[in-house]
This record gives sequence, C-alpha cells and structure tokens, in this order.
Amino acid sequence: MAFAKISQVAHYVPEQVVTNQDLAQIMDTSDEWISSRTGIKQRHISKNESTSDLATEVAKSLLEKAGLTADELDFIILATITPDSMMPSTAARVQANIGAHRAFAFDLTAACSGFVFALSTAEKFLASGRFQKGLVIGSETLSKAVDWSDRSTAVLFGDGAGGVLLEACERQHFLAESLYSDGSRSECLTYGETALASPFSEQETLTSFLKMDGRAIFDFAIRDVTKSIKQTIEASPLEASDLDYLLLHQANIRILDKMARKIGVDRDKLPANMMEYGNTSAASIPILLSECVEKGIIHLDGSQKILLSGFGGGLTWGTLIVTI
Repeated sequence: MAFAKISQVAHYVPEQVVTNQDLAQIMDTSDEWISSRTGIKQRHISKNESTSDLATEVAKSLLEKAGLTADELDFIILATITPDSMMPSTAARVQANIGAHRAFAFDLTAACSGFVFALSTAEKFLASGRFQKGLVIGSETLSKAVDWSDRSTAVLFGDGAGGVLLEACERQHFLAESLYSDGSRSECLTYGETALASPFSEQETLTSFLKMDGRAIFDFAIRDVTKSIKQTIEASPLEASDLDYLLLHQANIRILDKMARKIGVDRDKLPANMMEYGNTSAASIPILLSECVEKGIIHLDGSQKILLSGFGGGLTWGTLIVTI
C-alpha cells in the first residue's frame, strides 16, 4: 500500500514590509487598535510580484532543498483565492516557470482552508500508487483583494506563499483528517463576485473587494472549528497530549488563545506568526510550518505529530493530523 509524507517545506514573502504605523498614515487606525484586536504588527505587501511569482520561488526552493529536477514532479496543486487569472491557472504558470513538463497542475479554491484541502487531495493522489512526487503550495496576493480605505479588512491581510514537497513512502504519515464546508453561511466572508454580462442578461453591479463579518467568523472559528479539531483528534490514534504542535490558520491571536483553552492543550503548542505576516489565507499554514522548521521547532525527521487546521471563506474548515 502506498503512503505519502511531507519531505520538504519552504516559504517566500515579498520584501516590502508595511507596518501598522504605515497604515495609520493612510487610514483612520493605529498600531494599538490593530495589535490589541488581532496581534498583527506588520505584513508583507507585494510591489510587483504576482501570486504565481511568489509560488514559483517556493517551488524552486522545494526542488533545491530536495535535490530534484522539475521533471521529476508528477503534479502541482496551488491553493489560492487571488490567482493571476482564472485561465490559465496559477499552478499552470508555476509549472511553466519551473519547467515541470511532466506535471499536471491545477488551482484549488477553499480560502483559508485551501492548503489543508490541497494537501488532503495530494495525499490521495500518492496513496493511489500512480504518483510519486508533487508540490502543494498556498500562495496569495491579498493586497489586491482588499479595499484599502476599509480599516476593518485592509489591516488584516498580507501577501506570501508557502508549500511542501509530498513524496510517496512505505509508512503511514497522514493519521486523521476532517474537511467541511457550509455554503449557507457563505455571506460571512466573500471576495471576487462577478456579474452576468452577456447581451442577453440583466446587468448587475458587484464589488470585487473582500468583505467580512468579523464577529461571525470569530464565533465560527471558536465554535465549529474547535469542535471539529477535537473530533478529529478523537478519531485519530492519538490524544491531544500526544500532539507536538498545532499549526492553525493565522487570522487572529485571540482566536488561537481561545482555541488552545477549548481544545485543552498548552498554549505554547500553538505557534503564531501573524504578528509579522498578517492573515495570508491559503499561505498562512505552510508559511508557519516552514518557519517552524527553520527555527528548529519542527524537525522533518518523522518524530513529531503535527495537527494542521485551516478555516475561512466558504465557509470551509479542515484538519489534518500528520507525522512529520
């Protein structure tokens, strides 16, 4: 039987840093207002790099770390809500950029749960026994999605990309998973709506900026996501105490504080980096994972049990428990 494992991690963010003080120069806000409510102190904002540019740097880094050529890849799955274009896919652009001529490539849209959904999908490809190696990348340029005059959303988001190399192996590394969607609550968090525009349709004007009901999303994370995390742990061969770390979507430091208490794990097991990056949607979990490896917190030697959980627009939420 075939299995899959995460063998390499990498991340890349634009060089430009925009602090809370910088935002206070262009909108009615302050560092105290932002940081006290979210934990965010700064974010990286792209000057001229697109979503595919950020993802391409991650892909190159993953291949370099693994000592592989692009021709050895079977697939590239890219999670994003801010693609360069709807067609071609951003994943196809990355495939071309790195010369992965054998790989099939596609985008997956599940907002802040995107990386978890994409990683689950990729694991199934490898478990089929037909594929050996693939890249799973979350990449976002959310700076093009927000209304920069709206302090309730613009202060929250940043640009960046992170990803993993997934390889076939002989031992089980993916221990449990749960994936959920609830379209009945989709209006809580929206972006990129388009109107009918044919000569035979009634015209409609829609805004494409990201809109969020912050209170509804906060309550959803604390209630629904925490419940599903606990259920996923219960369905796994592990106890909560067996988990070395829980890498959760980086949206708000207060969400992490409350979730740790409700799950019943030490707060130190929930690393955070939204202070430096803000909310990077599908990129937040792989950026955090890559940073944890860089800092020596996670070792990639198969010795640690890690929980990954994303949640956001759709509404979507998903959790994976993996050995890394």
